[in-house]
Amino acid sequence: MRRVIYGISLWVFLLSFACTLAAIFLPNWITYRAPSSPDTTPIRVSYGLHTRCSSITGQCTPFPQYDDCTGKDSSFCSMWRSTGFLMEFSAIMELACVVAYIVILVGGRQAREEGWKVLSILLGLVAVGQMIAMALVAYLYDHDNRFFVGWELDKSWILCTVSWIVLAVDTLGVVGAKLLLPKEDDYEPIPEPR
Repeated sequence: MRRVIYGISLWVFLLSFACTLAAIFLPNWITYRAPSSPDTTPIRVSYGLHTRCSSITGQCTPFPQYDDCTGKDSSFCSMWRSTGFLMEFSAIMELACVVAYIVILVGGRQAREEGWKVLSILLGLVAVGQMIAMALVAYLYDHDNRFFVGWELDKSWILCTVSWIVLAVDTLGVVGAKLLLPKEDDYEPIPEPR
């Protein structure tokens, strides 16, 4: 039964991992869409973790740049770079989760009974890291002067939010399986001859 639970947990985890990777690579954390008429081309500017894309220039440039980090409030760059670090760290930790799943599923009974400790800690760390990254971007969106009416939290932010929520539920599922399922008995005792 534990093997089935870990198998389901792995598929849920892989869904979350895909959301994490999409959130990192899509340049759509915060997006501006200018109101446009049918005669004009819509203006769109979007920020990713490492790029800023604009429909005006038609290209994506590295972000944040030096000009973005100077001025009276330089905390924006620190927070934005911290978000990038946390998301990339989460992706690396998710690779460690894949290894943990493989060891648990391929290993024997003891690996399935004891593997929940390492796996739940790894899943929990990833979920907390992504939750902090999501909160940092939401804070910047609410408090930084560069984001005014017309800016909105976009797909990557939503993917990050979905990812950490799914990871938190997955963590609770792994811990719950440990607490609620009986121990596996792979062997039956051989009766002693009389």
